[in-house]
Amino acid sequence: MHQITLWRRLLAEFLGTALLVTAVVGSGIMAVELSPDDVGLQLLENSVATAFALGALILMFGPVSGAHFNPVVSAADWFLGRRSGTGLTIGDLGGYAVAQTLGAIAGAILANLMFDLAPVTMSTKDRTAGNLWLGEIVAVAGLLLLIFALGRSGRTPVAPAAVGAYIGAAYWFTSSTSFANPAVTVGRAFTDTFAGIAPGSVPGFLLAQVAGLLVGVGLVASLYPGAGRTADMVVVEHPAGDARTS
Repeated sequence: MHQITLWRRLLAEFLGTALLVTAVVGSGIMAVELSPDDVGLQLLENSVATAFALGALILMFGPVSGAHFNPVVSAADWFLGRRSGTGLTIGDLGGYAVAQTLGAIAGAILANLMFDLAPVTMSTKDRTAGNLWLGEIVAVAGLLLLIFALGRSGRTPVAPAAVGAYIGAAYWFTSSTSFANPAVTVGRAFTDTFAGIAPGSVPGFLLAQVAGLLVGVGLVASLYPGAGRTADMVVVEHPAGDARTS
């Protein structure tokens, strides 16, 4: 199988995460403009757009980088695949996390600009509460279970639809509206709009997402002991990286 150089994979992760956050933030802004008096309808519009965009982005960038777009997914991929040599290396993990975080910030800025707002409008939306953190733990653990179950059972072709559907549903069944992604959480602090999160609320969400990572990895290892052997199929099957190829 042809191998993909690291810089191409990092570019795919940057662009994919950027466009994901653009979709989250942009659809939130549009929802408020179109349905100013109905918060439930705003959330519906935001969640549907996000779910569809995520599925499309996985199809778009998955063949290059696996379409993680999420540091907790990348961390689980490294941890579970480290013994079999199928997951990310520790160096790749660092690169993915940086690319994803920078992409998320860029995506929020792009959405702000598209809707004629200042490039950076730090959010004032407080999201600090124990029940919200619990929602993030549930969202992350469930996401990891889904992704690695698909890889272990050879059903990665349905990952774009399945992951998009899960995130779209988790907007509604989790108290936090399922950020489920440290990079996206940081990016959403850069917009004072419907999808924003106040910078002071970010650390709590990040800690909850790390807790969700630990719970999710533990559950994956318990339910699917051989999941690490298919880490190169997360989120979708993609060529392994090799810095010596171009």
